[in-house]
Amino acid sequence: MIRLLAIRKNISLDVREKFALNPKKVDEGLNALHNIFDEVVILNTCNRTEIYFNSSYDESDEETLKKIFGALNWEYKLADNCIVLNEEKTIRHLMDVACGFHSRIFGEDQILGQIKNSYAKALELKTVKNTLKKLFEMTISCGKEFRTESKLYEIPVSSASIAVNEAIKSNSKRFMIIGYGEVGKLVSRYILSNDFESLIIGVRDISKINDIYDSRVLAMKYEEARKNIDNVDCIITCTSAPHLMIEKIHIKERKNPLFIFDLSVPRDVEESIKEIENVYLYDIDDVSSIDDKNKEIRKEIMISNKYIIDKSIDKFNEWKKQRKISPYIKEIKEERDKVILDRVNSFSHKCKSEEDIKLANTLIKSATDVYINRAIEVLKDEALKGSEEECLKILKRIFMEMK
Repeated sequence: MIRLLAIRKNISLDVREKFALNPKKVDEGLNALHNIFDEVVILNTCNRTEIYFNSSYDESDEETLKKIFGALNWEYKLADNCIVLNEEKTIRHLMDVACGFHSRIFGEDQILGQIKNSYAKALELKTVKNTLKKLFEMTISCGKEFRTESKLYEIPVSSASIAVNEAIKSNSKRFMIIGYGEVGKLVSRYILSNDFESLIIGVRDISKINDIYDSRVLAMKYEEARKNIDNVDCIITCTSAPHLMIEKIHIKERKNPLFIFDLSVPRDVEESIKEIENVYLYDIDDVSSIDDKNKEIRKEIMISNKYIIDKSIDKFNEWKKQRKISPYIKEIKEERDKVILDRVNSFSHKCKSEEDIKLANTLIKSATDVYINRAIEVLKDEALKGSEEECLKILKRIFMEMK
């Protein structure tokens, strides 16, 4: 059964960040959870930490929570902030998430890529193989179709774009980005597409910045970048570091405004920085709440295309029902092969021509396939109606009791 451990809605950032996992912890967590469950995928973003798992064991929510918290070394006193969803709700939730319905910024376009990355990591570590694998494949297809049909790309929005837009509106010209992962690259693209004077990108490894060819952009190591804070108007942080990247000691008193957008969970920037005069700090929740003039337009478009999600859920459930009967289909085909072999062997005793024996084999297989394939189609149709058991009884009598 596929299930999901998710963090409840409207949980404060200071609690959410306690569930955040850096890349190394995701790898360790996947391996630890795979020792407990048949399949597992961890969706870990700046806004959510969700554990999707498939298990043949029917356990209580409390037992499940204890196992997951133990595997991930989370404090169990935080368990009240989590919820375990059943299969039906899990499937719906994942499809909705992929299409942007559960993002803090409604309809944001980063989540589908994050789902792809989470699924790719599970594939790499071999923690998915069957049902959960199929669900994520169909979810990614659903997300792609949803974006294509709804044309959400015409009104792009993300925490990165909002942060840059707010900075531009505040007359920021000199930027600094701390971190150059997926979000950092997105932030840089938004800055480069606007009117700016300079951009400093602070990273651990400067060689990773090899896709920007603009003389106004300068790559530095974190330590050096922090020494240049006095020279910028806006800082946007987006690392996966488990510790603070910018602390109060790194910022001197300012004559000109400094805008800091901390897009990371856990946070990169010490909260007390906002006590410094002329320094304005926004965390991911603040960014999410900034009014966006396209919000209602996106919402209307998304709701009108929600039928795509319903269609994808139906398609997955059909696949799951038909997968249950695949062993019986295999058994029917095996019986067919036995019949063909028996008839061909009988014919070969009477005919010594190799060409005639091959022809007989082809004709017998062709004739039997007509009825076998029709029987399989009927079985699949009945499975979708929930009537496969009665159908199987009849098909077994026809195809599996022949002498």
